[in-house]
Amino acid sequence: MHADDVLAVHRACARAGITIWIDGGWCVDALLGEQTRPHGDLDIAVRRGQDDRVREILTGMGYLATPGPNDSAWNYVMAKDPDSSVDIHVFDHDADGRVSYGIAYPAESLTGTGSIGGEQVSCIAAAWMFSFKTAYPPAAKDRADARALAAEFGFALPDSHR
Repeated sequence: MHADDVLAVHRACARAGITIWIDGGWCVDALLGEQTRPHGDLDIAVRRGQDDRVREILTGMGYLATPGPNDSAWNYVMAKDPDSSVDIHVFDHDADGRVSYGIAYPAESLTGTGSIGGEQVSCIAAAWMFSFKTAYPPAAKDRADARALAAEFGFALPDSHR
């Protein structure tokens, strides 16, 4: 997934009045303000109730649903080609701000801003992205992402990610 593709998705959603939050590896790079590695996909968080519109927007951009064994109503993938796919994470909060549906994004995790190709994007907040990246056994890319976030933001790197 190239930066131009990420920005095209972000811009199309913004034009439609939909906020998406960049997550995953592209979030790390947005928080750092530069692309640090190639990305196989774009992970986005979107509020329940706006996900159908995001699906329509992506379909209009040539993305198609690519069903997988772990798909659900709150987590699914759409792809344009092998190098351009979007992993959609749907969430919702109740009146008290607690997660009430889908992916567990605490409200305070949705306060980040970053930059991709010099363009400002909404993303997962740095401390939460670091927490998410260090919450599971890491692949090499996750170790690299966690190290980069730790170096930039002063987070204590767990032994599992050294």
